[in-house]
Amino acid sequence: MKSMTMNTQVRHPYEGLLHKYTNAMKGWQYRWFTLSPETGELHYFLSESEKNQRPRCSIYLAGAVIAPSDEDSNTFTVNSATGDMIKLRATDARARQEWVDKLRAVTEMYTRAIASSHPPLPPREHSANASRHPVAKLEVLDAFANCREQLNKVEKQTQTLSQTIEGSIFHLDHELLVLKATAHATLHTLNQCLNILYQ
Repeated sequence: MKSMTMNTQVRHPYEGLLHKYTNAMKGWQYRWFTLSPETGELHYFLSESEKNQRPRCSIYLAGAVIAPSDEDSNTFTVNSATGDMIKLRATDARARQEWVDKLRAVTEMYTRAIASSHPPLPPREHSANASRHPVAKLEVLDAFANCREQLNKVEKQTQTLSQTIEGSIFHLDHELLVLKATAHATLHTLNQCLNILYQ
C-alpha cells in the first residue's frame, strides 16, 4: 500500500473568495471558502468575517470528483460522493488551477484512506423464492425512529472524538486525521441513506 503522508500541498488549510453559482435567479455570488485538510472538508461562508462561525455548508471530499469546466477557464465543479454538486468560479485560470489541485490532493488522500480500510463487499445473493412478509407501517416508523436515535448518539460521540483529537498534541498525526475524517464522512453518509430510505 502506498504511503499516505500529508505532503506540503495537502497539509495546510487553504482559503479564499470564489463565486458560487446559486440559481438562475440569483446567479453568481461571492462566498468565502476554506479547505480543511484535517477533516477532508470544503466549507463555505457568506463572507470572510463569518469564517470562525458555523459554515453555511460543508462538503465531504472523500470520493468527490473535482472537474474543471469547459465553458471557460475560471469555472469548476465539486461533485461529492453523496450527490451534492456546487459550481464555482475563480478569479482567473491560475487561481482555478490552484483550487483544483489542492481539492484533488485532499480528495485523493481521504478517498484512498477510506478505500484501504473498507474493502469492497462481496456481491449480495438474491433468492428468487425468498418469502417477504408485509411489515406494518407502525413498525417501519418505529425502526426509523430507532435508527435516528442511534445516529444522534453516534453524532455526539463523533463530536467528542473530534474535540479529543483537536485538543491532543498529536492532532496533526496522519492516522488521527484519517480517523476523524472517516468518522465524519461515515456519519454524513448514514444520515443521507436514512433520509433516502425515509422518503
